[in-house]
Amino acid sequence: MIKQDAKKPAKELFLGIPADVVTNEEAKARIKAMLEEDRAHFIASVNPEICVAAQKNAELRRVLLSADMGTPDGVGIVLSSRLRGGRIRERVTGIDLMLELMDVAVEGKHPVFLYGAAEGVAEEAARNLQKSYPGLIIAGTHHGYVEPEEEPKIAELIARSGAEMVFVGTGSPRQEMFAARYGEATGAKVLMVVGGSFDVLSGRLQRAPKICQQLGLEWLYRLCQQPRRLQRSLVLPYFLLLSLRDRRLY
Repeated sequence: MIKQDAKKPAKELFLGIPADVVTNEEAKARIKAMLEEDRAHFIASVNPEICVAAQKNAELRRVLLSADMGTPDGVGIVLSSRLRGGRIRERVTGIDLMLELMDVAVEGKHPVFLYGAAEGVAEEAARNLQKSYPGLIIAGTHHGYVEPEEEPKIAELIARSGAEMVFVGTGSPRQEMFAARYGEATGAKVLMVVGGSFDVLSGRLQRAPKICQQLGLEWLYRLCQQPRRLQRSLVLPYFLLLSLRDRRLY
């Protein structure tokens, strides 16, 4: 087994896309440290679907390789790591890590911006978060239904808001592209992609029960809620097949 540089965060490769060997608590601690640095940091979410998509999308692949941290999101990532002798044992989902970071935001008085989802959803999510985390500063929100040429204006809006943490939920690969391209322009210190988390946080979509999450069946629960996700769910077995063919971990 190839040894990694002890000074660098441990990572594993999934179809050439790196995911950090971290738990939720470790990811939270690393992002807390990032907030002390005077630059933008991009936090990607590495799951089977995005790893497969990056095989055909060179720009997405480049963006994922540029991330400051790639969290191991998805039961397929954990399973692939186990089967190939890796060390990833815990899913670090966007919504779970985002909620962990709310305490960091309150404690450090780091203003938060929510960008994504349908009109009104981010605002509802923000209100619910402020109820759950008293003292949370919401710098602003904006829906994700914008044209690509409008994104520089979104970055300017975030910069004017004074946000230090930006959660982007515009769907892949748009959310990854935005965080990587406009991170510096936003003036924020951390930009993290969170997929459909705002729909859950707003109360418009119910999250899977804890038992489903623990058993790695959250994808099946979401499929029952949103049957249109069937094609996306079929990526999992294809990903596992490809990743087991490619035995490279590092």
